[in-house]
Amino acid sequence: MKRSMKLLKLTLQNFKGIKNFVLDTNGESVRVFGDNAVGKTTLFDAFIWLLFDKDSHNKKDFQIKTVDEAGSVVNGLDHDVEAEFLLNGNVLTLKKSYKEKWTKKRGSALSEFSGHTTDHFVDSVPVSQKIFKAKVDEIVDEDIFKLLTSPSYFNEQLKKDDRRNVLMKICGDITDQDVISTNQALADLPGILNGRKIEDYRLIIASKRKEINDELDKIPVRISEVNHNLPDISSLNFEDLRNSIANLRKNIDEKELEINRIRHGAEIVEKQKQLREIEGELLDIKNKHSSANHDKVNVQQQAYYKLKSEIESLKYSINNQNQKIEGNQELINRYEQDTSRLRQEWYQINEKSFEFEHDENCPTCGQSLPEDQIEAAHEKARSNFNLKKSEDLERINKSGSSIKEKIEELKQQNERLRLEVTELEQKIDHKQSHLDGLLTEIKGLKENVQDVTSLPEYQEKSQRIELLNADIQQLRMNAQSSIDSIQNQINQYREKVALLDIDLSKFDVHERSLTRNTELKEQERKLAFQFEKLERELHLTEEFIRTKVNLLEGKINSKFKFARFKLFRTQINGGLEEICETTYKGVPYGSGLNNAAKINVGLDIIQTLSEHYNFSAPIFVDNAEAVTKLIDINTQIISLIVSEKDKELRIERNENKFEEAV
Repeated sequence: MKRSMKLLKLTLQNFKGIKNFVLDTNGESVRVFGDNAVGKTTLFDAFIWLLFDKDSHNKKDFQIKTVDEAGSVVNGLDHDVEAEFLLNGNVLTLKKSYKEKWTKKRGSALSEFSGHTTDHFVDSVPVSQKIFKAKVDEIVDEDIFKLLTSPSYFNEQLKKDDRRNVLMKICGDITDQDVISTNQALADLPGILNGRKIEDYRLIIASKRKEINDELDKIPVRISEVNHNLPDISSLNFEDLRNSIANLRKNIDEKELEINRIRHGAEIVEKQKQLREIEGELLDIKNKHSSANHDKVNVQQQAYYKLKSEIESLKYSINNQNQKIEGNQELINRYEQDTSRLRQEWYQINEKSFEFEHDENCPTCGQSLPEDQIEAAHEKARSNFNLKKSEDLERINKSGSSIKEKIEELKQQNERLRLEVTELEQKIDHKQSHLDGLLTEIKGLKENVQDVTSLPEYQEKSQRIELLNADIQQLRMNAQSSIDSIQNQINQYREKVALLDIDLSKFDVHERSLTRNTELKEQERKLAFQFEKLERELHLTEEFIRTKVNLLEGKINSKFKFARFKLFRTQINGGLEEICETTYKGVPYGSGLNNAAKINVGLDIIQTLSEHYNFSAPIFVDNAEAVTKLIDINTQIISLIVSEKDKELRIERNENKFEEAV
């Protein structure tokens, strides 16, 4: 059975300026008429204060005591509020009396004000504040009671989160599974969430997205560092270096063996043997030479096309720099025109001379003014003229200086650009020269077969033959001298190996740098893929929230006849912001809704809340004159209506439905 509470009578004595007034409703709906400031809202304040020590605006600290026209408190009065209720068929009387406390100090003939006390009564029986509060709490919770007695309380005094909580209690929340089952696009979401809450997982996504973005920002910097440290190997050939080092080390080994053989004899025989071997190798070089010419042409052609592409790139850069120079020159021309204009303005102002005309007679009496007054006026006019002229010239000078600085900056920039163009043109000339050389070399390779005797390896073998012959001769002359000479050659070979090793190591650094570049790009690709995956998951969570919003708002709105609620707002970035906005026919409660609609929407909310909490209480409708027709609601309504003709409160009983001229 639904519990109900009706106000039978409300009595005020010295409460907020009302000396004595009885609101006798007999449990029925009534209308209370009165001009502004007569005390209509005070009735609601007294009703709420009696139960909860606050006024109708939910303020605890408000003026209860009566004040005079000057705003001073009238002392010596008791401030009483008493209400008689019909609660579930039983009559209950509650009363509170707010009194001043006066005490007489020892030795003093007069009492002094020392504070206030509040007396509490239940059914005329004095009780403590604790017992009184417990009795009120038995009836209904304070927050619920205020929701059920004021049409404006839910929308104007409750915070957003509190309003949402009330609505959730009415309709019940919707489970994640309910939401997912209504939207096929969310089928993958349970596997993604893996038991986590949607809000928690959105925080995880945001954190991961930030981490990935930070990493993606760092990768180009790392790639740039790797490229900056990439050694230049364009002029080096790995195989040539490796072969040269191998040959030098082989020579070192041979020379060391040679020294050993010299020391142990029979060295001349060995060198003769080497001589025959090298002569055989020389024959092999001649045979391979003819087939090698064709491969050389291909290599040179590839170098030619690469160099030609580099020249085109440099020409493109020169064109860009020239365009910048032209643009800067146009600005310089415009600035110089401005300078000329300012210069002309400066001359015009500078050529102005002081002119002054002043009436030497008094404008009041017509008599001649004293000479000193005329002179003072003349000097003041001259000073003002000179000051204005100086300020105008200073302004022009400052503008001219600023423009001059801009012109100079643009000229310096053009000078730098022209230097860059010159450098680029020099690079083109250098590369063009190299390109022409390559072209000539290619033509030469195609037209002529190189003389085998000019080949470095052929010459090397020939030199070795000469050296072997010389060595044999030297060995025959002086063994120790040969050993010293060979050791000197070994040292030279080792120095060459050390230098070549440095160049060869550049290939290893180059290869590792390229590998690192590839790794960084692969890492960038994987991070981009992970980011796209997170974006999709974020989209699913937002789609989940939107689906839940539609279901939740639909479920909540179905509980109300007139009021509608928006629980979420779409943000610029596509995300959702939690809100709790009441609307009526699409118009938000807080912006654009008239007072009549606000009251009826509030009554609609009270009716639903009353059914939910299984409790009805008297409803105070302030500013009820704004409503031509209240909605049907099965509870006691006390309408507070502004009526200019009623200088004192006037009560009319009525049914819940009434019509009143606005």
